[in-house]
Amino acid sequence: MASFRKRGPYQWQAQVRKKGYPLQTKTFETKAAAEAWACATEHKMDKGVYFSRAEAETTTLGELLKKHRNDITPNKKGADTESIRIGALLRHHLSRRYVATIRGADIARFRDERLKKVCGATVKRDLVIISHLFEVARKEWGIPVLNPVRDIKLPQHGNARPRRLEIGDHEAGTEEERLLQACRNARNPYLLPIVQLALETAMRRSELLSLKWEHIDLDSQIAFLPDTKNGESRTVPLSSIAVSVLRKLPRSKHPDVFRGMTAEAIKRSYMRALRRAEIEALRFHDLRHEATTRLFEKGLNIMEVASITGHKDLAMLRRYTHLNAEDLAKKLG
Repeated sequence: MASFRKRGPYQWQAQVRKKGYPLQTKTFETKAAAEAWACATEHKMDKGVYFSRAEAETTTLGELLKKHRNDITPNKKGADTESIRIGALLRHHLSRRYVATIRGADIARFRDERLKKVCGATVKRDLVIISHLFEVARKEWGIPVLNPVRDIKLPQHGNARPRRLEIGDHEAGTEEERLLQACRNARNPYLLPIVQLALETAMRRSELLSLKWEHIDLDSQIAFLPDTKNGESRTVPLSSIAVSVLRKLPRSKHPDVFRGMTAEAIKRSYMRALRRAEIEALRFHDLRHEATTRLFEKGLNIMEVASITGHKDLAMLRRYTHLNAEDLAKKLG
């Protein structure tokens, strides 16, 4: 049964009571609107398809993002990176909107706005988080919302980055020499060995930071990674330079090779080193790209490189091979 109560000169409160359902209350500017809502609500209750949108209408995207960061993100492999990404989303004005009011058009505006500042791959990662959040809210948190990300087109990743370390003329040396020197001068003592190992092993930053002494055999020149991004373990061969770098690191009873280091700490130290070295547009992940390409240049075939880098998709691995056409021509004879 529905009841109506006038609240002030411009507000009408409607209440719907029905056995098996909690009391539903909503306020409108006119009695006609209140009656229409009450009639529609009772009809849905009679058909057994009514779901209260009260929680969705009083919960902001920001509140769900925080819940996602606390409950879901810590269980992911890239927890640190996702937490930072969620922090950036929380600063966006969209996070202050109630989730019931967010439509595909709102997400499309967010996408287009972000594309003016960052690449398509970055925007796509943001949208994947938002999409997953809406799905979890609906399926597991009991909030009746539709996923607005499904209504828009996700941005493309774009062309593969061909960025390699340059050998061109510079009074301070090549990009690699300048980068390594800047890392030596860094306040973070682990930056230099991490960058050196990235260039020697093609490991991801997360894999480097997860290294444990118990999984490294310097005599056999191998490092075991029990849990990687693609969900499989792998054993990485270590070059003589990589072994030398690891031997110089201090060892303690703590199992981690890079004790206490986080992805954010390395990112900030690395960016400062780039500025000191006067190097532009060289992401940390580009070091993996550089190392992978060097493996091909040493004569390893695609399956051998895949076993070292952990690439499961050989088509993806080809994106990392920017071999010199003149060298390939010489091989053809």
